[in-house]
Amino acid sequence: MNHTYRRKGSVILLSVAIAGVALVALLPALRLAEARRPQKPAAHEQHDAQYISQKADPVTLHATGEFSVQVTPDGENDKAPGSTLGRMLLSKQLHGDFEGTSKGQMLTVGTDVKGSGAYVAVERITGTLHGRSGSFALQHSGTMSAAGLFLNITIVPDSGSGQLTGIAGKMNITIANGKHSYDLEYTLPDAH
Repeated sequence: MNHTYRRKGSVILLSVAIAGVALVALLPALRLAEARRPQKPAAHEQHDAQYISQKADPVTLHATGEFSVQVTPDGENDKAPGSTLGRMLLSKQLHGDFEGTSKGQMLTVGTDVKGSGAYVAVERITGTLHGRSGSFALQHSGTMSAAGLFLNITIVPDSGSGQLTGIAGKMNITIANGKHSYDLEYTLPDAH
């Protein structure tokens, strides 16, 4: 057993020695490559180059207003113990900082517990946002329960068209006293 250990140790020492010789042989080539590499600019030059190469962060803007919505069932609901599935067509009229219309589709699930359910929806909004005309799409995801309402509405990336190309952001909806209002938080590449 000791004989085998020494033998393995000799092989390991031989391997380390060969690796060391190879490294020593490569040192001149490594030094030459290092000498040919462009030198880093001074600290102040690096800072200036980073400042110039960085794009300005887009400014976050808000658009607020009210909207009316017409929800039309699309087919029969699928009822089963514990839940009911539904499909709806959406049509909206938006007023305020965004003037326009929207068409969309919504899938819903209601439960046997009153006020509990969920929905997902997509819609395309077309009109004028702070003087810029075009369209973009929104994706909705909502969950309602006794614990409250969770709602997430985001602008679908790369869905903007016309003067709204490149739009990104999210929308918040408030329903109070039977009225629907929106707060669109968005960025546009050249809106400053």
